Amino acid sequence: MLTCHVPPEPIATVIRFQNLTKTFRRARILDNVNLQVSLGERVALIGSNGAGKTTLIRCLLGEYVHDGQVAIDGRNPRKQRTEVLGMIGFVPQLPPPLRMPVGQLIEFSAALCGTAPQRIHEIADRLGLDLSGILARPFVKLSGGMKQKLLIAIALGRDAKVLVMDEPAANLDPQARKIFFELLAERATSATMLISSHRINEVSSLVNRVVELDMGKVVLDESVSEDVALTGMLRAKVTSKRQEPALNKALGLWDFHALDADLTEWEGLVAGPDRLRFLGMVSRYVAVVNHVSMTEIEP
Repeated sequence: MLTCHVPPEPIATVIRFQNLTKTFRRARILDNVNLQVSLGERVALIGSNGAGKTTLIRCLLGEYVHDGQVAIDGRNPRKQRTEVLGMIGFVPQLPPPLRMPVGQLIEFSAALCGTAPQRIHEIADRLGLDLSGILARPFVKLSGGMKQKLLIAIALGRDAKVLVMDEPAANLDPQARKIFFELLAERATSATMLISSHRINEVSSLVNRVVELDMGKVVLDESVSEDVALTGMLRAKVTSKRQEPALNKALGLWDFHALDADLTEWEGLVAGPDRLRFLGMVSRYVAVVNHVSMTEIEP
């Protein structure tokens, strides 16, 4: 009896960066980046300001000429930009200076992606943005928070298979931030996500992969196990021998707060999937850290 081995079907790759390099005025912002994001992955793209996160996203959107290759579903974002943008729901880090009235912007965006304007209105309402009184107002005249809520509503008001978001919660109030991540969670099984953030604790409950950029290079690429309780939280305390500005800054990025005036005792919350990453960060300062404790918080 003869048998033959049938290899499993390869996982569909939605986004591919191959040897991606981008230079501005001789400064190399992206340095030979190689990444593949498959269908259904929810990726947190993290790193400090200037690490290259926004430039990577801009290359994906076809806005920059670059070395290397970028593709989404096999399409070139520069040569087939209309098709590529039609697949993506995008929230930029900085709102564009559009003078178009809000109502017209909603109608235009809905028509562009073939969705009903009412869907955008419904998501805006959930985010706490009442559109009824601002439809005639130019987009550029809105507050930072209102702009961000509207851009999120436009991005999520369509059936995009890929969601790309650059620091999307930066201008949101706490309640809107909570609703925003609930909205993303509702799309977790139907969309591939690439979410840029310097606050890993914000997106940890949503993502199943973490990619870190530093000085234009990928320095970390880890999957988050699906069987990890993503909603689990740990209360962490860090004590140092003396004040260390670099450690203080790193802890601040994790939303830790100082417990003493000398800035040697810190406390904060760490999401369950991030415990190893957090300990890895702290280990960089082993010369000054003399105590680390992590205690699970009862749900």
